[in-house]
This record gives sequence, structure tokens and C-alpha cells, in this order.
Amino acid sequence: MADEYNSSEQVALYQQNKDIALRNEIVLKNMGLVKTVAMSMRNMYIKFGDVDDVVNEGVIALMNAIEEYDPEKGAKFETFASIKIKGSIIDYIRKQDWIPRNVRKFAKALDKANSLLYNLYGRVPTTAELSQHLGMDENKLLKYMADCSCSITMSFEELLYEDNINEPMAKDASTDKNLMREEMINVVAEAVNSLKENERKVITLYYYKNMKYSDIAKALGVSESRICQIHTKAVLSLKARLEPYFKNN
Repeated sequence: MADEYNSSEQVALYQQNKDIALRNEIVLKNMGLVKTVAMSMRNMYIKFGDVDDVVNEGVIALMNAIEEYDPEKGAKFETFASIKIKGSIIDYIRKQDWIPRNVRKFAKALDKANSLLYNLYGRVPTTAELSQHLGMDENKLLKYMADCSCSITMSFEELLYEDNINEPMAKDASTDKNLMREEMINVVAEAVNSLKENERKVITLYYYKNMKYSDIAKALGVSESRICQIHTKAVLSLKARLEPYFKNN
């Protein structure tokens, strides 16, 4: 991957002369960025889709980012491009409709139940409370939670992306806007810190270390299915805590 300064400089030069050879060079130098973003999201599509197809979508997004990048906004090109790539991959995964209908249906029911009970109790509901509300055995619920991990994660990623949680602060943005962005980041951090220890570990390894479920399972000494269950419960907890905040801002 090209260094940050040279990438921004090359993109600015390309926007001046529209030299296709220069654009292709920028793409090649930033292929590592595309692959990094694609691999960081692989748990959402690895059971259904091909990594190369996802990377190809990322390359298209990278080319669009080269055309749309505005250095006057103050963001580094890599930061701007990574957001565009991630958004494009989210859209691609959603359009492929890989997740079986019954899994998607259960994921929506689980998400709805979790939000309802969270608002009712003023806290994150337990697995037992969720199973009782959904009218199913707790062990069956845990199995279904593992199965719908990809769908729940996708829903959470869309929430974060639509609310621009990863969008860089612009130099020309108002002080109020930047303060709101800082507050949003702090709210997310507090929500993560409020998770149970095992949930916090899984979220940290998943989002900050970009580890696969199988690697997280090995690191924590449990089954991959158990990691999927923990991840689903953690993401549901984060969504329940964060959705009201995002809707009011």
C-alpha cells in the first residue's frame, strides 16, 4: 500500500489530469487497503460468498473514491477510501441475499425481542428471558443465535455505517458537528465497556483485531459455535444501547 502522503498527492494529481495510467497505479498501490477491509468483514460472508468477489467490489469502490476524494475536507485518502470500500461491501452483501430466509426471519424476531425487553427492563435481557419471550428452549435459542450471527452482525454494521460512526472529522465541519462525532464515539466506547467480560473480549478481537470466529475460538479455548453465540448476544446488546442514541441525533 502506498504511504498516506503519496496516495493523497497522487489522487490530487490524477484529478487534475485524469491520467488513466496514474489512476491504475493508485489502485494497485492501495490494493492492500481493499483486501484489509474485505478480510475484516469476512465473518459476514465467508460461509456464503467468495472473497475474490468481495474484493472486486472493493476495487470498484476504491476507483470511485479516487474520483470523489476531496483533500480540502481534511481526511486522508486511505481513511476516505476505506469508508467507501466498507459501505460498498455492505451493500454488496445485502444485495446477494446469501442468508437463508428462515435465518433472516429469526434474526429479525430476535433483534425485535431484544429491543423490546431492553426497553421493558431498562437493561440487557438475559438469554433465559429471551428464550421465554420467544417461546423456545434456551438450548435451541443458543443454537439459533449461532446460526444467525452473520445476519445480526450485518444489521449492526449497517447501523454504524448509516450513522457515519467511522467517518473522519472534516476541517471545515462546524464545532458542534465535530463535538457530536466525538460524543458518538464515546457513546460507542461506553457501550462496549458495559458488555460482559467474555462479550467484550469477542467484540475486541472481532472488530479491533479483525480475527475470524475460528481464530477467536482458538484464542479463548471454546468452540466456534460458542463464539458465534457470544458475538450475537454482544451485538444485540450494543444495538439495544446505541439505537436510541442514533435515532435522536
